[in-house]
Amino acid sequence: MRLECRQWVLPAVVLLALVAPARGQSFGFPWWRDAQFQRDLSLTADQTTRIENLFQSTIGSLRAKKTELDQQEDELSRLIAANADEAVVIKQVDKVEALRSNLNKMRTLQLLHIRQVLTPDQRMKLNQIHKNWDKDRRRPSRDN
Repeated sequence: MRLECRQWVLPAVVLLALVAPARGQSFGFPWWRDAQFQRDLSLTADQTTRIENLFQSTIGSLRAKKTELDQQEDELSRLIAANADEAVVIKQVDKVEALRSNLNKMRTLQLLHIRQVLTPDQRMKLNQIHKNWDKDRRRPSRDN
């Protein structure tokens, strides 16, 4: 019974880790460049520049870490498919999860630093815009 449990627990844990990344408060695009967002939030030119600089200073590292994470996840998949020794798989899982954690931490700090450029009122407005955007995104299409 323990052997059967081991056969499905590790793949299940890996699958859950892959489908549950932290998103924080991200729109998935550089919203500070959008004229409507700039108007809705009353962003100043200085704020837009500062946010853009924060974004540019971290995006290269984030992309590099994401590429590394993808490579290590591919290696983990290869090990699982090859029925590798459990100790080897566990070591790779640890490596993948450490990279994922680091990437999520970097992304979260990027979002925090961007939000710190905004005034409290702008943060409240951004929260409301994000709430509405998220709600609209989750709404099923009427075309289906």
